[in-house]
Amino acid sequence: MSVVLADFPVLAPVTDEALALAAHAVRVHAPEPWPQGLLCRRERVPYPCRLACWAHATIHAAGLTEEQLGESA
Repeated sequence: MSVVLADFPVLAPVTDEALALAAHAVRVHAPEPWPQGLLCRRERVPYPCRLACWAHATIHAAGLTEEQLGESA
């Protein structure tokens, strides 16, 4: 069961709402250096956390890059 729940699903087609949430998640769940290595700034788990993975996958599924989202904001 844990394998099934290991990642959040990326739904296609990507909606505007999902894209907005993904853009926010990329900013909030950013890597932060710690003595143990890179950790998620929000969750303090090894980066990338599950939500960061989902956010990056959702953005790429929409055919965009993080830089393009920053330019359009």
